[in-house]
Amino acid sequence: MDTTELADRLAIAETLALYCRGIDRCDGEQLAAAFTSDALIDYGDGARPIAEVIPGLMAGLGTMRLTQHNISNTVIRIAGDTARAETNCVALHIIPSPQGEIELTVGGRYLDTLVRREGHWLIAERLYVMDWNRTVPATMATEGGLMDGLQRRSARGPADPAAAWWAAVGDT
Repeated sequence: MDTTELADRLAIAETLALYCRGIDRCDGEQLAAAFTSDALIDYGDGARPIAEVIPGLMAGLGTMRLTQHNISNTVIRIAGDTARAETNCVALHIIPSPQGEIELTVGGRYLDTLVRREGHWLIAERLYVMDWNRTVPATMATEGGLMDGLQRRSARGPADPAAAWWAAVGDT
């Protein structure tokens, strides 16, 4: 593996991580930046253009208190300015309900076709494969013991502590 391939692999990994950041911060603009403008996304309900997918994602995610997408085990194959990546994802969703919050955890894989455009790797096509899921009443503790000292909590959009942290260095 030469330095060019290493750099491409790191850039692809960054694109995949920025997708997760956009989803988890409920930031449609950041999410769109991980994709080509003509990308097709198929989460299992048929391929649709990214411009149609993002508003629905933001609406659905906006009903949740938080999500956290964790990616791992990415296998990447690069051929010139095109690449394919299969990435495992475990995503936690905290969903309000009249009976109390629910934890929905979903495990699956992203099957991505990426392209290099103007020096950046972007997702041009995404197929999602669900492997498993689990739904249980939420057990998150926010008070007592160690939790009393952990008062910095995640939030959506600019209210998240990372927004100010990145802004301090001129990055978003």
